[in-house]
Amino acid sequence: MTQISFEGKVAVVTGAGQGIGRMYALELAKRGAKVVVNDLGVSREGTGKDTSAADGVVDEIIKAGGSAIACYDSVATMEGGKNIIKKAVDTWGRLDILINNAGILRDRSFLKMTEEEWDLVTGVHLKGAFCVTQPALKVMKENNYGRVVFTASASGLYGNFGQTNYGAAKMGMIGMMNSLKQEFSKYNIKINTVAPTAWSRMTADVLPPDFKDKFKPQFNEPMVLYLCAEENSITGEIFVMGAGWYGRSAIVSGDGICIGDADRAISVEEIRDNIEAISSLENSREHDSALSVFSYMGPLLK
Repeated sequence: MTQISFEGKVAVVTGAGQGIGRMYALELAKRGAKVVVNDLGVSREGTGKDTSAADGVVDEIIKAGGSAIACYDSVATMEGGKNIIKKAVDTWGRLDILINNAGILRDRSFLKMTEEEWDLVTGVHLKGAFCVTQPALKVMKENNYGRVVFTASASGLYGNFGQTNYGAAKMGMIGMMNSLKQEFSKYNIKINTVAPTAWSRMTADVLPPDFKDKFKPQFNEPMVLYLCAEENSITGEIFVMGAGWYGRSAIVSGDGICIGDADRAISVEEIRDNIEAISSLENSREHDSALSVFSYMGPLLK
């Protein structure tokens, strides 16, 4: 088996001080990449600051013979995002890989959620992905090469009680990916999204206790590293994983039904009488852009 190598590549991993992010950073470095280990060192709720989280991972990498540098900037501001990418370019002269992994939780049932709890979570996950990815893509575009991975969640894809802020932010990343794949595919930049499941401080009170030994953070690392590899040709796709299971998820549309002639008014009763056909996902298919959904409306547009 030919081993996938990251020799000569420079990677940024946000939220790399522990959990899944730590696994990404360690394995990238083990396979030859130079890694910026970004972690603000905050609690799960986003409070405090501790540089030892990032420093500890850097120490592990260096002791194992790899190359890494710590970065403590917050992903939630443009200044922080630019500084994270600047750290990679100033240190090693390039950037090839970005894994958007940083995150916090402020779980609360919707009617009890505060504006602050909404803003904090969406600020780190969704705005944070923007703040780091934009400067990263500027560098990658110049080099005509790049690999970007966003971290979504099953909570966003399928829903989870008490996580409307988290779920909305995670689905927002998929919207980012779907647009960015259109803008950057011609520059040999592959952009994908993963929805990992692992036992960590983020999930310790969400997953059943007996899952702890099954949902190891390591099980998420191989899929993400493959998406970061030069030989990967996939872009714009979503992968869900956990406990050694890997599968692709997708947003699809069914055939639906054409009503009227794109001229006459359509009544509410016509929707009622055709709701079964409208709701059916039989013959469902994906779309590679927002415009491609027009294909369903073909008979009406002639």
